[in-house]
Amino acid sequence: MSVPSGQIVSDEVQATPPATRALALVVTAVAVAMSLYHMYVAGFGPPEAMVFRGTHLLFALTLVYLLYPLRPGGAGAWRLVDAALLAAGWAFVLYIFLNYEYFINRIIYIDDLKPWDKVMAVLSVVVVLDATRRVIGWALPATAVVFLVYAVFFTEVKAQVLMEQLYLSTEGIFGSTLGVSASYVMLFVLFGAFMERSGTGQLFMDFAMSLTGHTAGGPGKVAIVSSSLFGTVSGSAVANVMVDGPITIPLMKRTGFRPPFAAAVESVASTGGQIMPPVMGAAAFVMAEFLAVPYAQVALWALVPAVLYYIAVFFAVHFEARRYGLAGVPRAQLPLLGQVLRVRGHLFLPILLVLVGLMLGYSAPLAALVGALSCLPIALLRASTRAGIGWRSVLDALVDGARNTLAVAMACACAGIVIAVVTITGLGITFTDVVIGLAQNSLVLALVLTAMAGIVLGMGMPTTPAYIVMVSLLVPALVKLGAVTPAAHMFAFYFAILSAITPPVALAVFAASGLAKADLWQSGWEAVRIAAPTYIVPFMFVYEPSLLLIGDWFTALTSFASACFGVICFSAALQGFLVGRDAKWWERAVLLVAAVLLIKPGYITDAIGLGLLAMVYLSNRFLGAAAAPLAPPVAEETLE
Repeated sequence: MSVPSGQIVSDEVQATPPATRALALVVTAVAVAMSLYHMYVAGFGPPEAMVFRGTHLLFALTLVYLLYPLRPGGAGAWRLVDAALLAAGWAFVLYIFLNYEYFINRIIYIDDLKPWDKVMAVLSVVVVLDATRRVIGWALPATAVVFLVYAVFFTEVKAQVLMEQLYLSTEGIFGSTLGVSASYVMLFVLFGAFMERSGTGQLFMDFAMSLTGHTAGGPGKVAIVSSSLFGTVSGSAVANVMVDGPITIPLMKRTGFRPPFAAAVESVASTGGQIMPPVMGAAAFVMAEFLAVPYAQVALWALVPAVLYYIAVFFAVHFEARRYGLAGVPRAQLPLLGQVLRVRGHLFLPILLVLVGLMLGYSAPLAALVGALSCLPIALLRASTRAGIGWRSVLDALVDGARNTLAVAMACACAGIVIAVVTITGLGITFTDVVIGLAQNSLVLALVLTAMAGIVLGMGMPTTPAYIVMVSLLVPALVKLGAVTPAAHMFAFYFAILSAITPPVALAVFAASGLAKADLWQSGWEAVRIAAPTYIVPFMFVYEPSLLLIGDWFTALTSFASACFGVICFSAALQGFLVGRDAKWWERAVLLVAAVLLIKPGYITDAIGLGLLAMVYLSNRFLGAAAAPLAPPVAEETLE
């Protein structure tokens, strides 16, 4: 079982295998060198920002042009175009390295650019746009082009100033977003690659099966638990689906789950991996950089929303299973928890090392490096996990770590173009005023607009650039209207992620519905129904920041408890079941009202909401004859 690593793995264009053995060796050598360089930097400290980020981009561009040719399978002239663009990429990066003293001593925006400065600035934009298009498609490069057109033709910014902002400053292509990819993402992707090679994927699946496999709707709950664990390795929605789904989806269908529902459960559970600490999606590292806080602080803010997310999904599966009378997998067919922990439990240690390192205040890259270096030695400790691990495992992990970082690196470099335009033109301030005007100074309307923008942006581009665009254009308006800054950033991050399960473009649902042989639209709307409470969670923590563990702990605990009951009520209302029988229409309506009251901050509303929940519980449990479970449609496929 393999676990692809890296947050934007799901959205990349498929790489073309090297056509010759010589090219394969070159790719391997470059990938290994890239991984070793970043591991060295994590251990001993990085060089100056432009040098470090430039080196990271140079490695990424080299691998992109080797692995993503202009015409797959093409030869001759087509490969010459690839070689020319790769040479241009090397040229604009090496030009900075070779003239570094000149660049750091000149006065930016004051000293005139030399002719070669202008040539290299243009080359940098063209090459970054092209390389990004090759890896993740047209959406983000097209967005960057729109911003460039705006800056050139609709503002008074001089061409020389724009070139300097894009190429010669740390506010453009070599900006903080590329720095996040180089410093944080690369190391955590490597950590995931080493965990994959140590056999941790089998541990996650067996652990989830032993915990929940025997309960009502057990296979669905296995998908939830295992996907949340896989999220600590990959943080990629589609990657989680493609690893977890081939096991859990057929198992769900065999035990009676409808194919669209099975696909929806897997896609929703896998999407949550990006918000589940300790290893979140790449955008979380960008958030830490933007807010100038340690990554551990961002992970702490995300903890309660992530738990609420999985509580909502867990109970949606539970209520669906109880409604249709779906049993779990017989215990005799499941691994025993004690045996799983005895045989493979030590493979959890690398994750614990990362957690301990973050809590003790060590830098996130160093914690990830220690975790990565510990994976294979820990697997070698026991005979049960030692098989198949050798020097080849180390080599494969180094190669996978570099290759799986390419989409993140190019997305961050291209997003730097957008940030450069927003910064130099003042577009962010203008757009903030527009959003406030449209929202009529209402925070609720501004949140709705931001949520819609996040879902739309996330349909066309990976989470990281979608989040960056939202931070540049929308988040300042939320802060200006009264939202706490961390809550505003988490709100944007959350909705950029939810696009993976929101039709019409729902990448995680696409992957899961294919595995389930289910209708895409049915699966998409089932995913929305299962995840409906999670669309409310971001609004909850904006109005009650204690859900981000901001403020006193008593308020945080009480808010978390009421929010848990709120999302459970929401799931019960949407699934039409609570405890004893199908919920009547009025019971579902009351559950929705109770959910809103419990979600809304305030002890009075919480008390009323709990009272309404108790009333429906008693009615559903004791009044009216318990109806026989509904018969689900016959599954289309069974396990062989």
